[in-house]
Amino acid sequence: MTAGRVRSRWTGSALAAAVVLGGVLATLFVVAGLRTAQHDGSQRVMDQRAQMALAAVRAETDRYRTLLETTAAGIAAGDELNWADFDLASAPLASAGLIGAVAVAYVVPVTTAQIPAAQAHWRAAGTTDLTLRPEPGRDDHYFPVFTRLLNEQDGAGRTGTDLSGVPQPAAALRAAEETMRPTVSDTYVLVRDRGLPAGRQQQSFVFAAPVWTRANDPVFRGWVVLGLRGGDFLAGVLDTVSQGQLDGSLVAVNSDGSRAEVARLSVPGDPDLSRVDPVPVADHVWELGLRADSARLPGAGSRLPVIVLTGGLILTGLLGWLVLVLATGRARARARVEQATAELRAAEVESRKQAGLLGAIMTTLGDGVSVVDGDGRVLLENPAARRLMGVDDVGGHPETWQEHYGAYRADGVTPMPLEEMPLIRALHGEQTDGVEVFIRNAGRPDGVLLSVDGRPLDPSAGLRGAVAVSRDITDLRRYEKDLAIFAGVVAHDLKAPLAIVRGHCELAIEDPGDEQELRYSLSRIIRSVDRMDTLIETLLAYSTARDAPLRIGDVALEPLIREVLQERAAALRGSGPEPEWSVEPLPAVRADPAMLRHVLDNLIGNAFKYVRPGAVPRATVTSGVAAPGWAQIEVSDAGIGIPDPDKARIFESFHRAQGSAAYAGTGLGLAICQRIVDRHGGEIGVEDNPGGGTRFHFTLPAAAVGEDDTMNHIPAEPVGDEDAEVRAALDRALAERAAVLDSRLPGMGALPSAAPSSHDPAAARLHAPVPDHQHQD
Repeated sequence: MTAGRVRSRWTGSALAAAVVLGGVLATLFVVAGLRTAQHDGSQRVMDQRAQMALAAVRAETDRYRTLLETTAAGIAAGDELNWADFDLASAPLASAGLIGAVAVAYVVPVTTAQIPAAQAHWRAAGTTDLTLRPEPGRDDHYFPVFTRLLNEQDGAGRTGTDLSGVPQPAAALRAAEETMRPTVSDTYVLVRDRGLPAGRQQQSFVFAAPVWTRANDPVFRGWVVLGLRGGDFLAGVLDTVSQGQLDGSLVAVNSDGSRAEVARLSVPGDPDLSRVDPVPVADHVWELGLRADSARLPGAGSRLPVIVLTGGLILTGLLGWLVLVLATGRARARARVEQATAELRAAEVESRKQAGLLGAIMTTLGDGVSVVDGDGRVLLENPAARRLMGVDDVGGHPETWQEHYGAYRADGVTPMPLEEMPLIRALHGEQTDGVEVFIRNAGRPDGVLLSVDGRPLDPSAGLRGAVAVSRDITDLRRYEKDLAIFAGVVAHDLKAPLAIVRGHCELAIEDPGDEQELRYSLSRIIRSVDRMDTLIETLLAYSTARDAPLRIGDVALEPLIREVLQERAAALRGSGPEPEWSVEPLPAVRADPAMLRHVLDNLIGNAFKYVRPGAVPRATVTSGVAAPGWAQIEVSDAGIGIPDPDKARIFESFHRAQGSAAYAGTGLGLAICQRIVDRHGGEIGVEDNPGGGTRFHFTLPAAAVGEDDTMNHIPAEPVGDEDAEVRAALDRALAERAAVLDSRLPGMGALPSAAPSSHDPAAARLHAPVPDHQHQD
C-alpha cells in the first residue's frame, strides 16, 4: 500500500508536471501569436491614421489655395477695386473656418515715385487712414492696402507696411507674379508676431495669389495674400484626425533647399511608430511626420495577451492541480473557471459606440427615416421624419396611419390606401422608389409633398420589417409646375402672332393687291413680330429680375416718379383723354435706381392703362405709414379695379384678373414688381382705392442717415460683363413691354392699320417730354 501510494504520488506528480509544462508552452505560443497580431494591427491603424492626417493636411492646404484663387478671380472681375469690393470678395474667407489663418490682404506693387499717388488713390478707395511706409534703399515696394482679419484676437489690421523688406513673403509675391499661379512663402515669423515673447512666436507662412485682369492682354494688379500660423494650422488640422494619439511635425523645404520645422504637435506616450509623407503646398513640397505610441492606438493596446497569459497559467495550474488530485485520489475534483477578457468588454464598448454613432447619424440626416417591424409598429423615426410628417408621436397600427399622418395621394385629395403606402409595400417584399405622398395635418396645415423610397429590412437585422426614406419635393413640384405654365403661355402667346405673320405673308404672295393693302399686311407682320419679341424679352426680364445684380444707392423718389409719369403720359398723347396725375412729397429710399424705375413704370403704366373706355386716366403717388427705417409708396388709380378673389393671386406669374382680358398684357408685370421688391427686403400689396379703382403699395428701405441704418446690409453687387448684359436685357425688355402695353385697345384690334405713327406702340418713345401744365399736380 505504501509503495502503491508512493507510485501513485509520483505518477500523479509526473502527470501534473506534464500538464503544467504543456499548458505553459501552449499559453506562451498563443500569447506570442496575439502579440504578433497586435503589432500588425498597430501598423495598420498607424497607416490608416497617417493617411487620414495626410489627406486632412492636403485637403486644407488645397482649400486655402482654392479659396485664395477664387478671391483673386473675384477681385480681378471688376474694373476698379475699392474697399466694398474687397470686403465682398473676401467675405467667404471669414466664414470658411480657415484653421490658423491670421488675415487676408490685398497687396499692390508700388515704385518709390508712385507712393504719393498710390496712397491718395487707395485712401479714396476706402482705406481712409492708409499710410504707406516704404523700406529705405528699395525702388519696388509691396504694400497691403486692404486687410480683413480672420482671427479676432490679433487686433487691428496692418496696412501700409512694406513687405519688400521681408525676404520670404517678397520672394513668394515675385514668384506668383512671374508664374501667374498661387505660391507659398518660405517659413518665417509674421511681422505682427515679432513683438511677442519668444515662446509664443510661431513659424508661419503666407499664400499669395496673383490678380490679373481677364482681358486678352491681361494686366497685373497685385496679389491676394493669406497669412497662416504653422503651429495653429497643424494643431487644428490634426486635433480631430489624431484624436490625441498622433505626434505630428510639419517640415517645410525652403527655396534654398534648407529644411525648417513649421510646427510640432506633441501628445502623451512613448512613440514607437512613425510615418513621413510629402505634402504638396502650392509651389513647395513639405513633409508631414507622424509618430504614435502603439499602446495608445485603438485595438493596438489591448490587454488580451496579458489576460491570456495570466488565464493560461492559472488554467494550467488548475489543470495540473486537478490532475494531481485525481491521480492521487486524495481530493474531490472541483473546478472553478472564470473567464473575463478585455476583448469581450471592448466589443461591448464598441457596440455602444456604434449605437451612439448610428443615433447621431439618424438625428443629423435631413431626409426622414422610418423603420417598422413586421407588425407595422414603428421602431425608429428620426427628427427629420417627424418634422416632415408634422407630428411628434409615432403612428399606431397601420390601419390608423392615413388618419394619423393625414396621408393622401399626390393629388392632395384622395386618401392614400393602406396597400399603396411604401412601408406596407416594403413589408410585403416590394422595393419602391419615388412614391409621392401628400401629407396634410394640424402640424402641416398647408400640406407637403413627399417622395418616399421603401425597402424591406435586411435579414441581418434579425427581425422582419421595413424602412422608408422620405424627402420634401414640394418646391421641386412647384418649380416644375411653373415651367409647365411657362411653356404653355409661351406656346399660346406665340402661336397667334405666328399665324398672323404666316397668313399675311401667304396673302401677299398670292394676291399682293394695291400698295395700301400691301403696306397694311407688312405693318401687321411687323407688329406681330414685335409682339413676339416683346413677349420673349418680357419672359427674360421675369427670369432675370430675381438674379440681376443690385446696385444700391440713395434714390430721390419724387423726380424719378415725375419722369415716369411724364413718359407714360407722352406715350398716351393723342390716343384718348389726357391723363391726370399728382405726386405728394416723398422720402428718399435706398434701392437700385434701375430696378425701382421698373416697379414705378409698371404700376403707373397699369394705372393709365386699366381704365374704362372714355374715362380719364388718373394716377396719384403718395407716401404711407411704414416701420422705422422703411418708406411706403402708394400708387392709386381710378381704373376698373381688381375683384377681391383675384387680389391674393394678382402677383403670381401669368395671372390676369377678371375684367382685364380686353387689355393687352402678359401677366408678368406685377410678378416682376414683386421679385424686385422682395430682393430689396420689402413687401408689396394691393387694395381697393376708397375713391374707386385700385391702390398698390410697396415698402423700401429709407435712405441711409447714419452707419446704423437698417438696410446698410444690402451691398452694391459687383457688376461684370455678363451681369451688365443681363441688366441691359432687363431694361430693354421692360421698356419694350411698356411700349406695347401702352395701347388702350384690346387684343390685336388695338394695333393701328396704317403705317407706324405716334399711336403705334412699337413706335412710341418713352422719353418724350410732357409739360407739367398739362396735368394736375
